[in-house]
Amino acid sequence: MAQFTSDIEIARAANKKPIMEIGGNLGIPAEDLVPYGHDKAKVSAAFIARQKDKKDGKLILVTAINPTPAGEGKTTTTVGLGDGLNRIGKRAMICIREASLGPNFGMKGGAAGGGQAQVVPMEEMNLHFTGDFHAITSAHNLLSAMIDNHIYWGNELEIDSRRIVWRRVMDMNDRALRDIVVNLGGVSNGFPRQTGFDITVASEVMAILCLAKDLTDLQQRLGAIVVAYRRDKTPIHCRDIKADGAMTVLLKDAMQPNLVQTLENNPAFVHGGPFANIAHGCNSVVATTTALKLADYVVTEAGFGADLGAEKFFDIKCRKAGLKPDAAVIVATVRAMKMNGGVKKDDLGAENIAAVKSGCANLGRHVQNVKKFGVPVVVAINHFVSDTEAEIQAVKDYVATLGAEAILCKHWALGSAGIEDLAHKVVELAESGQAQFAPLYPDEMPLFEKIETIATEIYHAGEVIAEKSVREQLKQWEVQGYGKLPICMAKTQYSFSTDPNLRGAPVDHTVPVREVRLSAGAGFIVVITGEIMTMPGLPKTPSSEKIFLNDKGQIEGLF
Repeated sequence: MAQFTSDIEIARAANKKPIMEIGGNLGIPAEDLVPYGHDKAKVSAAFIARQKDKKDGKLILVTAINPTPAGEGKTTTTVGLGDGLNRIGKRAMICIREASLGPNFGMKGGAAGGGQAQVVPMEEMNLHFTGDFHAITSAHNLLSAMIDNHIYWGNELEIDSRRIVWRRVMDMNDRALRDIVVNLGGVSNGFPRQTGFDITVASEVMAILCLAKDLTDLQQRLGAIVVAYRRDKTPIHCRDIKADGAMTVLLKDAMQPNLVQTLENNPAFVHGGPFANIAHGCNSVVATTTALKLADYVVTEAGFGADLGAEKFFDIKCRKAGLKPDAAVIVATVRAMKMNGGVKKDDLGAENIAAVKSGCANLGRHVQNVKKFGVPVVVAINHFVSDTEAEIQAVKDYVATLGAEAILCKHWALGSAGIEDLAHKVVELAESGQAQFAPLYPDEMPLFEKIETIATEIYHAGEVIAEKSVREQLKQWEVQGYGKLPICMAKTQYSFSTDPNLRGAPVDHTVPVREVRLSAGAGFIVVITGEIMTMPGLPKTPSSEKIFLNDKGQIEGLF
């Protein structure tokens, strides 16, 4: 069997250009780039503000089928497509999210692409990068500390300690911190209460940073966070605690997009990182809108499958930022089709056309769903060496029945040369004027009806069930003026249903709503379904067990 060079080895061998040169090619002056070493830099807020009157380029979304252990390669395809567009003579940029430390040391791995379609520096991007996540963690926990401190020093705001809804966060998977008791140890330590930790990427501060237009908007959104309630159930906001100013100071640099490059020296913004299964799963609005001023084509991605990432990209990010995508790419693999068709992972190497055809139902559901938003679709078949011609043709034939085209892409092995066909098709779709983008539901629709609309239209559920307390909470928020907010569903990424083991395209299943959370600063309602956790745990054998420094001081095991 052929031996392939690992992603990290390919990334180490990259012929990177100085980041000032990458920025200069975009028209960003050196004085507007804040370098973090030689290969990454932040773009100044002043430069971004000067771009506001420029014409926007075309916005391309890359999304995918539901993830499987077989691998789909959504970020790899995003990077490859950006390189491919540049290869065919288009001025293109890539916008992706930053990686979370939790999954890197858990089981998911990083978020910089793979093979010959990567963003570099890979190691730094998958670890501390430019410190954005640390700043978000610090800002979030500063607010937590100030809430408990306010109560300790007399509780002038009359916070009901039983109704504090602001938890703490850290950027690591640690199930032991999901539910904890704080302030133990007597009078000097405060009043004991139950709370817990979420992972940083689930923080409302992360969502706010990714949706804020500038620092002024950032502080206003931070101030609007609801942190607790009084005994009469009136809300207490972050601005009441007087934490919004200091939080903005901590986030000042983190608000600036991070500029890096692909293996082929094309520009990429890597900024923000909300999870798609427990948050809204898109890179920052600032990065995307800035890229649209600097390039003719901007390729961005939304997390996990289209049922989560694309839906939230359209219904939350595009709605709030006024973005209008011109085309969408749905990534699929023959291997994943076979898994959706019932084949076990160990048996994926054998040709199985019947399983491919059976598994295509999952892909078809995503194609139909994306079309509901008025965005033209093309399918990218991310090539694996085990794919046979007959299996590839089966996917192409199936997609053709949906009125779309599936294109084989070999960017993992060949870089931009392997994805030219997809690049040409994306240009064709984006320039055709077919896009008539519209969100799935109107702002005015009642909150529970919005949840039902997503569940029935996107998940093809038969019903949504929720306790009376959940329904009453939603109605109370409507009375308080939050009824026009969009919905951010927290659901397993592995299935259209809330059962991660239910592959394919299930119908008439039930979506149980366990909890709802108001993110008043971010501007959406989080709806937690099934068994989804906002603080993941580590697997039995976490990736961290295999990560170490070799004799040369290089990182091994990260990828």
